[in-house]
Amino acid sequence: MLVILIVIGLIGRSPIIATAASILLVLKLTALERFFPSVERRGLELGLLFLTISVLVPFASEKISWKDVLPLFTTVVGLTALAGGALATWMNGKGLDLLRTEPHMIVGLVIGSIIGIVFLRGIPVGPLMAAGITAFVLKLWEWLGGR
Repeated sequence: MLVILIVIGLIGRSPIIATAASILLVLKLTALERFFPSVERRGLELGLLFLTISVLVPFASEKISWKDVLPLFTTVVGLTALAGGALATWMNGKGLDLLRTEPHMIVGLVIGSIIGIVFLRGIPVGPLMAAGITAFVLKLWEWLGGR
């Protein structure tokens, strides 16, 4: 399965998926599987930590100042950006919940991302947003009477 995920990552131009599957394959082949529970338990938190750090770098490097932040609260574009950010993070949280309860769905999310890249000329932003959208659609389906 890891080799298939590596190939899917390469075909889908998703180096993160290919690299992650490669690292796990190396751990498996070098008999370091004992680290899998730790990686599973803390890996997502560590990844989110580094993602948050990378997003906050412009503040630390002073590329973004208070005068850049103030229009967020006083313009339609700024308020829309705030709402979009809040909605996206909420959906990512729902995606995380879905992946925790249904970890096998990652394969469908990856293949769906590849379809989006190849046929819709999309850009893969990661499994959390894809899972968040999936969770939303599943909840909508449930609400409309689906099973």
